[in-house]
Amino acid sequence: MPPTTKHTAALLGGVLLALLTACGTSAGRSNVQAVGSEAAALPPASGRARPPAPPGLPGMPPVLDTKDVYSADRGELSPVVKDFPSRIYVPNTNSDTVTVIDPATYKVIETIKVGRQPQHVVPSWDLKTLWVNNDIGDSLTAIAPATGKTGRTVPVSDPYNLYFTPDGKYAVVMASMDKQLVFRDAHTMKTAKAVPVDCEGVNHADFSTDGRYFIVSCEFSGELLKVDTAAMKVVAQQKLPLAGAMPQDVKLSPDGSTFYIADMIADGMWVLDGKKFTTPKLLRTGKGAHGLYVSRDSKEMYISNRGEGSVSVFDFAGRKLVKKWHLPGGGSPDMGGVSSDGKVLWLSGRYNAEVYAIDTTTGKQLARIPVGSGPHGLAVYPQPGRYSLGHTGVFR
Repeated sequence: MPPTTKHTAALLGGVLLALLTACGTSAGRSNVQAVGSEAAALPPASGRARPPAPPGLPGMPPVLDTKDVYSADRGELSPVVKDFPSRIYVPNTNSDTVTVIDPATYKVIETIKVGRQPQHVVPSWDLKTLWVNNDIGDSLTAIAPATGKTGRTVPVSDPYNLYFTPDGKYAVVMASMDKQLVFRDAHTMKTAKAVPVDCEGVNHADFSTDGRYFIVSCEFSGELLKVDTAAMKVVAQQKLPLAGAMPQDVKLSPDGSTFYIADMIADGMWVLDGKKFTTPKLLRTGKGAHGLYVSRDSKEMYISNRGEGSVSVFDFAGRKLVKKWHLPGGGSPDMGGVSSDGKVLWLSGRYNAEVYAIDTTTGKQLARIPVGSGPHGLAVYPQPGRYSLGHTGVFR
């Protein structure tokens, strides 16, 4: 990546510092407690009444199933997106472009010029727009998924990543270098409140089942934040118990009890009780653990291990790893998503200028497609779900 980009410079510096710190001490790793193999609570027996849904964030669509927050993510597409063509949108951070792939043919059908250093392609809360996060370009470029055409470009400072509050009211900009969480109107992108953060590199996030709080990873300082959604306020903060920790993607378990946080220096994912926000435990998955993606049936989660060219498969019920798939010839699997039918996992190859299509039943590589330089937050669109919480497609 070019040395003049502010996010890239910080990333390289953060990685070097993390690696030096991690290499300089072995005590940090040895003191981390591993996850046990205790099974998660079983769902209610057939015929037994389910507990009432917890009161959600005002204005948030009601929780459909307290045992599976992803229950709306399978089956039919929303009427809003059902006529959109199926496409893979790949932001190329070094090429300042978005590559568009037809998943039926594995062919590149278009390359769209956008702003400087696009990091992620993010579905809007109402599912109608895809927002390209032009981090160094300090802007968001809209793409209409119905036509694939670009629309307005909105000035937004340091949009490394983008999320939406579950009530659809605000977009939350992860302004990494500005050291802020910026709540903006979800449609106009006008600032409602900028929240300064006392950590380095706000990065990824996910929301609790009731939407009342969300967990944020700070990649450069190895910290986690807990943020009150309605108050727009950081209410808790902790340092991860590993020297040089570098937390990345965040994902809520289907039953809402646990947050999983990938960590590319810890080579695994942290297992966090979001409600208590106590010290998390570490489950090692593979070198450079980076992205987390829930299977279409909510039974498994795919973890991309960018540093070793593999994908680990985590079983939610057993709370353990059950498989590992290695890309033939290696690679750098990063961010992506699962196809609407759940049969294909799509991941960008961050350092190889390519995209991988992986069979979720066998782990076989179906395609390896050349794209621009530095492919990052790939979006598979459309997908099932009532609304989007942002990132590359977190649907509820």
